[in-house]
This record gives sequence, C-alpha cells and structure tokens, in this order.
Amino acid sequence: MASIPPSIPPNATRVLVVDDEPGLRQVLTITFRRQGYEVVAAPGARAALEAIHQNPQPFPLILTDLVMPDGSGIEVLTAAKARSGATEVIVMTAHSTVESALDAMRRGAYDFVTKPFSPAELAALAAKAIEKSSIVVENQRLRAQIERLDTAAREPLGTSPAMQRISELIAKIAPTRTTVLLTGESGTGKERVARAIHERSDRAAKPFLVVNCGALPEALMESELFGHEKGAFTGANARSLGLFREADGGTVLLDEVGELPASLQVKLLRVLQERKVRPVGGAVEVPVDVRLLAATNRDVEAEVREGRFRQDLYYRLNVIRIELPPLRERPGDISRLADRFVRRFAAELGKDVRGLTTDAVRALDAYTFPGNVRELENMMERAVALASGPSIGLGDLPNAVAGLSASPAPRLAELPAGGCMLDEVLGEVERRLILQALERTGGVRKAAAKLLGVSFRSLRYRLAKHALAADVESDDEEGVRRDSSPPGAPQ
Repeated sequence: MASIPPSIPPNATRVLVVDDEPGLRQVLTITFRRQGYEVVAAPGARAALEAIHQNPQPFPLILTDLVMPDGSGIEVLTAAKARSGATEVIVMTAHSTVESALDAMRRGAYDFVTKPFSPAELAALAAKAIEKSSIVVENQRLRAQIERLDTAAREPLGTSPAMQRISELIAKIAPTRTTVLLTGESGTGKERVARAIHERSDRAAKPFLVVNCGALPEALMESELFGHEKGAFTGANARSLGLFREADGGTVLLDEVGELPASLQVKLLRVLQERKVRPVGGAVEVPVDVRLLAATNRDVEAEVREGRFRQDLYYRLNVIRIELPPLRERPGDISRLADRFVRRFAAELGKDVRGLTTDAVRALDAYTFPGNVRELENMMERAVALASGPSIGLGDLPNAVAGLSASPAPRLAELPAGGCMLDEVLGEVERRLILQALERTGGVRKAAAKLLGVSFRSLRYRLAKHALAADVESDDEEGVRRDSSPPGAPQ
C-alpha cells in the first residue's frame, strides 16, 4: 500500500485508486492527497481486491478503471459492495466502453467518467460521493440505535414479582389516554416504563418526547413546552411549535416534574384540562392531542403539603401511579439486567464478552446500588471496556462492589413465584454475612466471629463449608494454635 505523507491527517478519509496506468495513478494520488485524503493506489484488479479485503475499515470511495489486464472494474465494484453497502464506486472508462460503465451503474456504481477527464472535476465528483457514503454510514448507525431501543422496549422489565406486577399494569393502561405519574428513586427506570407505555399504545407510531423539567431554564421553559410566535421575545427570530405540538398524536414525558416552577404548574394544569396550548406571544389557543406522563423522584405529597407543588395539578397527574422499586428490592433482576447490559455494550464496543463469572454475580447481588439500574448500566459499560477475557470478573468491577466494601441495607426476604431451595438461600445469606464481617474486620477471623456472634471454631467450620478458608489471610495465628484440632460441627 502507498505510504502516507506527514501532511495527511491521521484520521483522513481513505480513498482507493485502481488503474493499470502508472501515470494516471500518480496524478490521482497527488490530486486527492492535496484534498486531504489518504490514498491507497492499486495497479490492477487483483491488488484492489486484496486492499478491499485487508483494509481494517471499508473504503468510503473507490475510483477504478473499468478494463484492466488482470480483471475488471465490475469485479472491484462487486467486492466493494459486498464488503459494505456504504462504499461508493466511481468508474473510469474510455469512450468505447460506455455501455459497460452504464452496466456498472446498474450494479450500484455512484457514477462514471470517460477518459480523458479533468482531475479537478473528478475530485469534485468524488467529494459528493464521499458525502453520500458518510450519510449512508450515519443512517446505518441511527437505524442500529433505533433497533436497539426497540429491542430494549420489547424486553421484559424484570422477572421479580414487583416488576411483573408493573408489567401487568402497563398492559392494562397502555391502550388508554390516562395520565400516569411515575415515582421512585433516581435511576430506577421511570423513563423506560414510560417508553413501554407509549410503545404498547395506539400512539406508538407517533413521537415520544422527553422533557427534563430540571434542565430547562425557567425563562425558556414555557416557550420550549408550548411554543412561541416570531418576535414574542428577544431572540425569537422564528416561530416555534413547542414540544407539545411537535408530539401531537403521541406522548410527552415530563421528567422531574417536581422541578416545574409555580407559574408553569398553572399553565400545565390548563393544558391538561382544556387539551389546548397557547404559544408565547400568541392570541389563540391551539388544540393538541398528547398523552401526558410525568415522573419524579421527589415525595410529591410532601411537596404539596409544603406548598411547593399545586394540589390540583397533583390530582390531575396522579390518576394512575406507578411506584418503581429500587433495584435492591428486586431479587433476581440484578443478574439478568447485568447480563443484558453486558451483551449490549459488548456489541457496541466490538468486544468478545459474553457474560459474568459466578463471583461477579454474587458481588453484584450483595451490593445495594444506590444509583439503581442507571448505576448498574454504567458499571457494566465500564466492566466491558476493561474486560480482557470473555467474562466479566471481580477485577473488572469497582472496588466498592468487588470487595463488598459498600454495606448493604437489610433486605426483606421475598419468596419467588416459583419457590426456592431454602438450604441454598440460607447458605448464600450466611456466606455473604461472613464475607462482610471479614471485610469489616480487615480479615481478622476472631473479630469477625465476634461480630457474627459465633465461636472462632464455628467460624472456621463455616469458612471451610463455603470454601472461603483459602481466600482469608490469617491475622490471628495465636487463636489458630490454641484451637488446632480439625473443625467439627459448629459450636
């Protein structure tokens, strides 16, 4: 392959030039390098096919002669399109083979030029072809992103009893236009539930718009929501529809609705009552057909009692309420969500990571996740990026999780719908408590035994039962020497 001169930017677009005439190859190489492209020159069809298959990324543009001693430009075109539909191919041909060039266009070539031609005109045509290639690549990326979102929307919210009940409620309310208030801690998945309601409704083909009420400047919030007329205020150089009218026929999620200022609460209440919006600077109200969903991590009842949130608006929003449980209260969902995130990020980052080790799953299950599902998602993205093997291990997790240094809040036992193996569950609880005691005491087993309210000999027995003895460094050898008999039944 041709060497890259120092003047070429490291991320320059790569162009493949294919022609058996050395003089023309050189002219085109110089022309395109001056345009800022990285040029790979091939003296014939075979060299071009090799370059197409060996280049790490598909070429955005290939310029190829149509007739060459060792093959044809049609072969180059076919191989390029098989590698990537985003590659654009410009065919260079003599007057006698114009019919063949037209055949190449029917096979997907971007255009053709007849020899002799102006290198500058060819460079201008190439720039348009590269622009088209970049648009195709971006469209492919967006389609993949939409497909991931659609797939995520179709996946079950969770298998824990609490999330199963929420899924059943979503199925009942999705076909209606009833207003829904989503509450729960930050990161519990309120937006995903809102999207699931929209996707399962008859509004699914219409827009789903999310408005973060806490991120909008108060001075612009009314304009963003309800629109404005041209000249309504300084800087309003054009008319704006506003998010409610842009989502007409669809769904609007007001995220962090508790952040709405009092003046906007009054206007939102009127929109809910009248199903009309008045743009800033407008003289008439405009009808809108929007289903409203609202979400907040605040205690709305307390906000109402303290006068920060209008009681009448609260009643309008709280027609149906869905309380999202924190992740720590969703037994069984942590490992399933973690596995889903691992698969997603492995595909996005192009890494061969397929799941989590048993130790990693146990550590995740023992962690309280103050940031809930959002924290787990970010944690898995980090773990996939750091992973050096096919599985996420303890070493890929943050220290607070891998070392169980975060103290889990007490969990209420909840019997799974399908039942459980009681001895296994009790054994796992015992194992976690032992690990936490050892972590808290710096590995000193006598101190850990005292924390757990058992004898030192009993702790040794339990360590051996759970195969933890080899993982614990003994800082209490004196106690070991005094009690050196083989561990028996716990005392």
